[in-house]
Amino acid sequence: MNTSIDNSCIFCKIGQKKIDANIIDENENAIAFLDAFPLTPGHTLVITKNHYSKLQDVTYDEIINLFSLAYKILPKIEKGTDVQGTLLSIHNGKDAGQEIPHVHLHIVPRKPGDGGAAIHSMFDSSHRLEKSEMMRIFNNIKEAFKNGR
Repeated sequence: MNTSIDNSCIFCKIGQKKIDANIIDENENAIAFLDAFPLTPGHTLVITKNHYSKLQDVTYDEIINLFSLAYKILPKIEKGTDVQGTLLSIHNGKDAGQEIPHVHLHIVPRKPGDGGAAIHSMFDSSHRLEKSEMMRIFNNIKEAFKNGR
């Protein structure tokens, strides 16, 4: 198991319980706590206890623990915030909007009229790929599988 901790990372400090947080639950490799700057009431973060910048860097067991914890707490968050749905989001890298370079899953309780919208509202939806461009990208992704990572 990787035991990498970045002592300058606020999430590592929370995972090591060196900083107080409203911890909802945890397991061997992940911890869930209320976001200090919530988008909606009950906005929760689930993080790896070890430091990883991107999802694909996390070990298999730690990924299982991260999503297992999210799966466990989701119904409790929905019940505790009286909502029927939640938005799950991972910003995987700085270019994707990741503000703290430590893997974290946002669980945002949602209800009608909360000011949020669908993921497609974040982007210019008028942008469409030509069939040839779509196939080029598809083939590049498939080729990446053949060549390993």
